[in-house]
Amino acid sequence: MQLLDGKALSQKIEQTVSAEVKELKAQTGLVPGLAVILVGQDPASAAYVNMKKKACDRVGFYSVSHEMPEDISQEAIENTITMMNDNQNIDGILIQLPLPPQIDTTKILELVDPSKDVDGFHPYNVGRLTTNLDGFVPCTPLGVMELLKEYNIDPKGKNCVVVGASNIVGKPMAALLLNADATVEICHIFTDDLKKHTLDADILLVGVGVINLITEDMVKDDVIVIDIGINRAKNGKLVGDVDFANVSKKCSYITPVPGGVGPMTIAMLLSNTLKAAKINASKRV
Repeated sequence: MQLLDGKALSQKIEQTVSAEVKELKAQTGLVPGLAVILVGQDPASAAYVNMKKKACDRVGFYSVSHEMPEDISQEAIENTITMMNDNQNIDGILIQLPLPPQIDTTKILELVDPSKDVDGFHPYNVGRLTTNLDGFVPCTPLGVMELLKEYNIDPKGKNCVVVGASNIVGKPMAALLLNADATVEICHIFTDDLKKHTLDADILLVGVGVINLITEDMVKDDVIVIDIGINRAKNGKLVGDVDFANVSKKCSYITPVPGGVGPMTIAMLLSNTLKAAKINASKRV
């Protein structure tokens, strides 16, 4: 069993991004800019935004956070997004989800300029991903693909089972695997007999937010397991959706939690923002 070390790979990617930021600045005088909208006081969201800001600082990005109260109006958020769409210093716009119930999340995500949609949530970029065209891809599934590539794991022809069908992880994960010529199956809350499906997986990818959902009897020998879940156990420890201690005994490769997919998500956000900055810089030449 070999661990897929997302922390080590994310540090390599940060170094590459940092070097390219210096090169971009030297050639054009421009610095990539990322703006984040954070609504409310959710501790997990606030911690995640703080991690993103620190990552931006490490690679030399300009970053700004718009922190808004829980009772903010739809109009106020829309006005802020419009302002950021028009701001030439901002290359990437990130809406920290979830948004409070009074906000129409779909409308908010659709308002972001697709060329600044570094989270890959705009329908324009979703469509480009589905049709295997270049665009912005959601950071977590993109990070998983980079992790597989780093360890020379080719999904082509493999049975890939994705557990979880969210717009943020499950669906784009399945699309990326399909684009990589894998045979893809998506399981979700209404899937009958989950074990029947997971036992067929050459690569099992799980991201639903349920501690120990995947147990040792649900996987075959030499399976590759990508645990995208992140949960806080009663003892305070961060754990995934897979019973790591027991499932890992049967794996050829497995991601740890923490230190697997999590760091890759932020690394891909940096990569996507740099990509947006390069595109925007080329338009100004």
